[in-house]
Amino acid sequence: MTPNKNIDILISEVGPRDGLQSVAATMPTALKLQWLTALADAGLKEIEIGSFVSPKLLPQMADAAHLVVHMRQRRDVFVTALVPNLKGAQAAFDAGVQKITLPISVSEPHSLANIRKTHQQVFEEVRQVIALRNEHFPKVQVEAGLSTVFGCTIQGEVPEDDVIRMALRMAELGVDEVGLADTVGYANPAQVRRAFIRLHSEIGAKAGSAHFHNTRGQGLANVLAALDVGVTTFDASQGGIGGCPYAPGASGNIVTEDLVYLLESMGLRTGVDIDKLVAAREWLQKGLPGEPLYGFIPDAGVGKNFHYAGAVR
Repeated sequence: MTPNKNIDILISEVGPRDGLQSVAATMPTALKLQWLTALADAGLKEIEIGSFVSPKLLPQMADAAHLVVHMRQRRDVFVTALVPNLKGAQAAFDAGVQKITLPISVSEPHSLANIRKTHQQVFEEVRQVIALRNEHFPKVQVEAGLSTVFGCTIQGEVPEDDVIRMALRMAELGVDEVGLADTVGYANPAQVRRAFIRLHSEIGAKAGSAHFHNTRGQGLANVLAALDVGVTTFDASQGGIGGCPYAPGASGNIVTEDLVYLLESMGLRTGVDIDKLVAAREWLQKGLPGEPLYGFIPDAGVGKNFHYAGAVR
């Protein structure tokens, strides 16, 4: 999804998926619904509600279909979900999602740890998902979310050429867009610029979102680097919760509240009301008591001289 005429940068809230799947506790569905509603009321226009995976593997995601139905009542929200395979895609399509993201590890060892598939098996799975979408659900967007783009705690270095080859293969298989993710927080701004410049050069309009983790404190610096080379969609998680359960040492998505402040203070319109966004943390705190939440803006506030970037609120 690209920003509409009322915003400059689209923030895709991934806390309900990437955040919740990474904590041991399972947030009650009733509180998830309250949280999702509060996030939408704050002005977030794209929300990844969860993953369509086996509830035996991730019981935190067992209510994904119910959440989709709830959020599709909001015409102002684009509803997305992560799916690891054809079975998950079928369930997500049936539930009514508007976009699915396929997790595609550039690092094959990470792919085996995360979804238990070699690259060749992944390619066949993507082919089947695209065929299913094209035949029965043509309006649903399919994104390939490339993970371990900037390094992997299992494999180590991930060559940039491997990233581009994977992106080209995904485009050839028929995905609508290809996003780049710093799964384990290794990325630096110079890498980010190079990767997105090459991505745009190789696949053009199919070059998609940026997903950064703040594991080593580089998250917002990497956002600035991606902005400089034309990226207009960023994933973020309320309270900075989340990470990859199959990437040892990885934790902490960039904080949605801090990202909104950064962009709006630079004069870029997100359409998000920071006060309402911070208030939405109440439901997350109730649903995950004791879980640490992060972010500077919730503690410090926006300051007396802060002005939103032109959007009417």
